[in-house]
Amino acid sequence: MEQKWDVLTVEESTGIELRRIYASHGYTPYKMCKFEPYDLYAANRSFITGEHILTFTDINGKLMALKPDITISIMKGYQGGEQKSYYNEYVYREGSTAREFREIPQAGVERIGHVDLYEELDVLSMAAESLEHISEAWILNLGSMQFLKGLLEETHCSEETVKRLLSCIKSKNRHEIEEILKQLFMDKRILEAWRTLAVLYGPFKETLPVLESISLNDQMTEAFRELSALDRALDGTAFQDRIHLDFSIISDLGYYNGLVFQGFTENVHAAVLSGGRYDHLAERFDKHAQAIGFAVYLDLIRPRDRSGAQKDPETLMLYYDERIPPEEVLAQAARKRNEGYSVRIARRDPDSKTLKG
Repeated sequence: MEQKWDVLTVEESTGIELRRIYASHGYTPYKMCKFEPYDLYAANRSFITGEHILTFTDINGKLMALKPDITISIMKGYQGGEQKSYYNEYVYREGSTAREFREIPQAGVERIGHVDLYEELDVLSMAAESLEHISEAWILNLGSMQFLKGLLEETHCSEETVKRLLSCIKSKNRHEIEEILKQLFMDKRILEAWRTLAVLYGPFKETLPVLESISLNDQMTEAFRELSALDRALDGTAFQDRIHLDFSIISDLGYYNGLVFQGFTENVHAAVLSGGRYDHLAERFDKHAQAIGFAVYLDLIRPRDRSGAQKDPETLMLYYDERIPPEEVLAQAARKRNEGYSVRIARRDPDSKTLKG
C-alpha cells in the first residue's frame, strides 16, 4: 500500500526528510529532555537568543528551565571524541513580535571533535540538501567571524563603537560606517576595508579577490585563505552557484569564531537555516574540541507542493438508517482503506439532503 504523507503537517514531513538526509551523512539521533537546570542556561546567557527564559520550580524545589537552546544541551553532554549528532526538537523562546513565549520546532546537526575543511564541506552539503528539500528557490550565504575580528583588531575602538559598527554591517549601512570612522580619524585603509565589507555580496569567484584586497593583518589573511580553500572544494558541486559571500549575516562575537552561514528561501522574511563554527562554546564547558553545526527553523517553512488546507476524503460512503448492517458498512470501508483510499462514513436521512457524520 502506498504510504500517505498528506496526513502530516509541513513541519512533520520536513522533519522526517531532514532526519533521513542527516542519517545518510553518518550522523546519529540525539534526544534530550524538554527542560534542564536553569543554572546551565544562566551560566551561558550570552549564547542564548532572547532576553527571557521560561522557568519553573520542580517538586524538589530546584529551578528548572524549558530549554531555549539545543546546542548548549548537546555540548553539556559531550563526553569527548568525535560526535556527529542530529536532532528534531522544540525550543521555548520569546516570540519575535509579541511578548509571549513560543514553542519553536527545530531540526539540525552538531559536529563536535575535530573540524577541518572536509567536515565544514560536509556540513555545508547537508545545509544545501536541507534547503533544496524545503524550496526550489534557495541561497546559502557565508561569512567569516575570523576575518571580522581581524578587522576589529586593526580598528582599535571602544566596545560601544564596535557594537555600532557591527550593527552597520548587519544593515549594510555604508554611510553610517563612514561617519563613525571619520570621527575617529581612522586610517584610510581601515576605512576602506569597512566600507567595502559593508556592501560586499555575491558569488565567491567575484567577491574573494575583493576580500583579499582589504586584508590588513595575518588573521584576516588566514580567514581569506580558509574561504578560498572552501571555494576550491565547492567547485563542481551541485550547489556551488547557490553559495554567496555576505558579511551582513555576522552573529555573536563570543559564540562564533570562524565560518558562519545562513540559508534563505523564497517568500520567507527571515533565515530558515543558521549555523557556523562555535569552538568558543566548547571552551566554556572546558571541552577540548572544535564544533560546527546548524539549525533549521521548521516553523518558518512554507508548504511546497500542497496548499496546506485539509483535503476532502477520496471516498464518501453513505448509509441509511437500518438499511445496511453496520458491520457491512465498516467492512466495505476497511476494504477501501486497505486499497490506499481515505474513507469517510456518513449517515444520510432518506427525507433530507443533510449528511450526518
